[in-house]
Amino acid sequence: MLKKYFTIKQSGSHEIVIQKSRFIGHVKRTETEEEAQQFIQQIKKEHYNATHNCSAYMIGERNQIQKANDDGEPSGTAGVPILEVLKKKDLKDTTVVVTRYFGGIKLGAGGLIRAYSKSTSEAIDHIGVVERLLMKHLKVTIDYTLLGKLENELRSSDYLLSNIDYLENVAFHVHVEMDQVEAFKDWIVELTNAQAQIEALEEDYIEIDVS
Repeated sequence: MLKKYFTIKQSGSHEIVIQKSRFIGHVKRTETEEEAQQFIQQIKKEHYNATHNCSAYMIGERNQIQKANDDGEPSGTAGVPILEVLKKKDLKDTTVVVTRYFGGIKLGAGGLIRAYSKSTSEAIDHIGVVERLLMKHLKVTIDYTLLGKLENELRSSDYLLSNIDYLENVAFHVHVEMDQVEAFKDWIVELTNAQAQIEALEEDYIEIDVS
């Protein structure tokens, strides 16, 4: 599993108009090629009367699955420019479909490349990108006498405090990047004079918004 990677924040779409043609960029997170193809077919069905529904996707930890489709536009003027934006932004597990409703003005090869690139880029910027970080979920259990001190330290640290359970004892749920786990444990031991119980739970991805 990758320690960190970028992908689209959520599904969505964004429309721009270039030389009277409507370009609608549709974006979705897709973790398999089957999901990508289903999304493309869904958009084609919704926009069956569009002039073109061009697409590209990049899937896998090493971007091993990459496909681009011009859907009737001149070869290399639509699908590849969409894919190049995904590569430039380094977005994994992401599919983009750009729907075009022709407005009567031909753009030429260069104009098409710029239009599909711009539509893709603006749709992604509009919807948003997240960084997914693989983190270890650690449960730190302490006596109530240490509550104020440890909570203040955690909230002012770079560690991600996700929840606090107030039961017989206090349990802090903290997500820590994989290569910082041992340093975090040492820090907790020092802060609490070894009065804390630290339990390692599951590993999971936490998503951080990228501005």
